[in-house]
Amino acid sequence: MGRQFIAALTDGDRVDSVFALKGKETRIARTGDPYLALEFADRTGRIGGIMFRPQGGAAEVPVGSVVRVSGTVTAYRGLLRISAERMRPVRQYDPSDLLPSGTRDSGELVAELRALVKAVGDPALSAVVRRVFSETGFMKRFTAWPASQSYHHAYIGGLLEHTVGVATLCRALCDLYPHADVDLLLAGALLHDIGKVDELQCTTGIEYTDEGRMIGHVMLGERRVRVAIDVLGDAVPHEVATRLSHVLLAHHGELEWGSPKRPCTLEALMLHHADNLDAKTAGFIAAAAAAGRVDEPWTDADNLFRRPLWAPRAAEDDRRSIPFEEGQYALTA
Repeated sequence: MGRQFIAALTDGDRVDSVFALKGKETRIARTGDPYLALEFADRTGRIGGIMFRPQGGAAEVPVGSVVRVSGTVTAYRGLLRISAERMRPVRQYDPSDLLPSGTRDSGELVAELRALVKAVGDPALSAVVRRVFSETGFMKRFTAWPASQSYHHAYIGGLLEHTVGVATLCRALCDLYPHADVDLLLAGALLHDIGKVDELQCTTGIEYTDEGRMIGHVMLGERRVRVAIDVLGDAVPHEVATRLSHVLLAHHGELEWGSPKRPCTLEALMLHHADNLDAKTAGFIAAAAAAGRVDEPWTDADNLFRRPLWAPRAAEDDRRSIPFEEGQYALTA
């Protein structure tokens, strides 16, 4: 039996494959017998599971493990689940089977990022951006990280792709709105989500760190920028540092959306909308593609927009997916 992915499972399929164990809870059936309520995941999605009369140490397998599961796909109350017969942890597995990756070439995206960094003309802002990206180990994480846990660019390399998208949009917007400070807006776009390398962690899935849950990427990113500014000292005028911090702290737009401040400069407003546009567009395309793969003209409501979306055809990309090698690229001046 070849590698089986969750998105391809159908009612009645026999399963013998490797998944990430994302959830496990011991419950008691009406008969008084214990059973395990489970959740499995791979790069294509998640599926529930159940294991009656667990044996062979299955009840002791910790959440977050990678497990080999044998059983049958069954339908219960309209949802598919794996009725597991055996479940054991495994040490050898292919991480790319568990974490999704984007379709854009990583080297192409890094080259675009370099060009955008070089386009920041203001010496102080340029110095801040270069200082942040040159921090030891930062580029290795930044280029391999997702941009979110589930809603948009939720895959390996998604943070890089999202950042390049937002910065490219901001650069184009300055041609339409020349009143904006292009260097400030571009620097803000390049730095706006750097806190996600601290907010998220990637092991067998995309999860929040403790800092991510308690502080969030907006504040974590501004902290990284503030460290760079402090190191650069007098090379960054106080007014420039203040305007850049505001752009970063206000990029979520509204307090209820996790923004410590609402935009009160033109550049902060433009970054907020560019960020929102890129995230929402990517989220829409991903939801539409998922519906199209099963020939459904509408998505369900479990998406970024919390409503069904019209998706008559899959949003397909005919470029081959290129695996991302962590640490393959570095940003140079």
